[in-house]
Amino acid sequence: MYRESLKKYLDDLASRKPAPGGGSAAALAGAIGAALLSKVANFTIGKDKYKAVEQEMAGILNHCEELREDFNSLCSEDARAYKKFSDAVKLPRGRERQKKIEQALKEATAVPLQVCKDAHRAVKLCLPLAQKGNANLITDVGIGAMLLECAFQSALLNVEINLKDIKDDRFILEVREVLEPMEKELVSINQEVSSEVERRKGVK
Repeated sequence: MYRESLKKYLDDLASRKPAPGGGSAAALAGAIGAALLSKVANFTIGKDKYKAVEQEMAGILNHCEELREDFNSLCSEDARAYKKFSDAVKLPRGRERQKKIEQALKEATAVPLQVCKDAHRAVKLCLPLAQKGNANLITDVGIGAMLLECAFQSALLNVEINLKDIKDDRFILEVREVLEPMEKELVSINQEVSSEVERRKGVK
């Protein structure tokens, strides 16, 4: 993502600059969600009360940190993908221009598609954290899960916008075949996470 302050990023997000935009914001939501899951794992590891799940939590922490870094990179990749599309649109009208636009749209679709994949992977880590993680941070698990679902749905919106202008029907079908079952599973897992958060809210 931006190696700058959060204020600078938000100022740019609010400005008339073409990027960063919604795609970058979706990836940032995912990064924040993954960071919250890492926090829960970090506060579980090293506690006598949670000794039995320490190894599992260490594995979850590693996965969360990998995903956080990937989301971070996707914040910047979204801006690069937008620039490539913008450059293609400015080309003289003709077959070559249309070919470049189609390719740029496919590449632009790949970024939010990866955000969806990462959010789906991260949400799978929420349930064991909600069930076995430090109960003092149970709301952090719930908020992390919500942010990750937000990242998924926001990125999905960008995927659909791009698919609308892509002519390759096979490409469109392949993308939707990946996303549809993923969305159903993510929503189902988050319902379980929400129930577990409610159950453990009063546990200390």
